[in-house]
Amino acid sequence: MLDTAHHLDFDRCLAAVRARDPSADGTFIVGVVTTGIYCRPSCRSRPALAKNLRFFAGTAEAKAFGLRPCKRCRPDEASPVEHHRLAIAKACATIEASEDLPRLAALAREAGMSKHHFHRVFSQIMGTTPGAYAGAVKLRRLSGALEDGAPVSEAVYAAGYGSPSRAYAAAGVGLGMTPGRKRRGGAGERIGYAIGDTVLGPTLLAASPRGVCATAFGEDREALLANLRRRFPAADLVEDERVRPWIEALADHLRTPAQALDLPLDIQGTAFEARVWQALRDIPLGRTASYSEVAASLGRPTAVRAVARACASNELAVLIPCHRVVRRDGSLSGYRWGPDRKQALLEAERRVASGASR
Repeated sequence: MLDTAHHLDFDRCLAAVRARDPSADGTFIVGVVTTGIYCRPSCRSRPALAKNLRFFAGTAEAKAFGLRPCKRCRPDEASPVEHHRLAIAKACATIEASEDLPRLAALAREAGMSKHHFHRVFSQIMGTTPGAYAGAVKLRRLSGALEDGAPVSEAVYAAGYGSPSRAYAAAGVGLGMTPGRKRRGGAGERIGYAIGDTVLGPTLLAASPRGVCATAFGEDREALLANLRRRFPAADLVEDERVRPWIEALADHLRTPAQALDLPLDIQGTAFEARVWQALRDIPLGRTASYSEVAASLGRPTAVRAVARACASNELAVLIPCHRVVRRDGSLSGYRWGPDRKQALLEAERRVASGASR
C-alpha cells in the first residue's frame, strides 16, 4: 500500500503507530479511513488494521482527505511532547543568550516544571543533561574568544569558568589542546597531512600525534589546505609521508568499501557527540539509519536534533560515517561534502554489501 503523502515511509510510520511512540508526534498524522478520523501516532485508541491506515505530513492533508480530528488524542492541539520540545528549545536559547549561565532551578521555573522533571525532560530531548549542555556552551565561548585573540585569563572567565583549572580540564577533552595552544591557533601542535585523488575527488587526511583529526573532500588541493589552515591557523602543518599510507588506505576504501578502516582517531567533542559518533560507526556497511533511530539506539529517543547537530559537527568524513544517517522517510539529508558524494558513498557501500551477501 502506498502512502497518501509519498515522502512518508509506510512501514516506519506503521511501526511508530503500533508502538504508540510519543516521539513521533508532530512528525506525521495517521488517518483511519473506516472511522473517518485522524490521530497523532501515540493515540491510545484501539489500533486499526494496516490496510485502513493512511499517513499524512500534517493535519491539513488529513482534513483535505475528508477526515476529522480524534476527540481522544486531539491531534490539532500541541501534544505534551511538543510542549516539552518548545520548553526545552526555549531553555536552550536562554542558556545560549545568558552572559552568566542560568542555574537549573531558574531554567525549570521558566519551563513550568520541577527541577527533577525538567532535568529528565531536557536529557531525553537533548541527549545530554542541562549541565553538560551549559558546559558545551562555555567551551564554545572559550574557543571563540581564544580564536579572536583574547588573553587566556580573560577568555576563561568571560566564558563562565570559575577557575583556570576547570577551563583547562574542559579544553583538554573538548578542544584537544590547552587554552594557550588554542589561543595561538594550535601553536605547538604538529599536524601532518596528505592530499590524494580519490573517486570522490581531491581528499585530505590530517593527523595529530593522537591520531587522524580531519578528513575532507574538496574541488582542489589549495582549498582543502586552506580549510585546514583555518581550523589550525598557527599549528605546524606539514605534508607528512607517514600519513601517506593512511590516505592511500582511505582511497582504496572509497573505491571498494569493506569493513571500517582501522586508523587511530583524535576525536574532539562533547561526551554526547562521542556517543553519537560511536553509534554511527556501529551502523553496518550498506545500511542506513534515521536520526531518530540513532537517538533511540542511545536510549535518547527524543534527542533527534542533538543527534543531527553531532553529525554536522563530525570532522572525520567516512571514518565516522555520518553519510549513513538519513531522514526518517529514507531520503538524503544534508552533508557537508555535498549530496552527490553522500549518494555515491551509500551506493558503493550497498553494492559491496549486496555482493558479500550472495
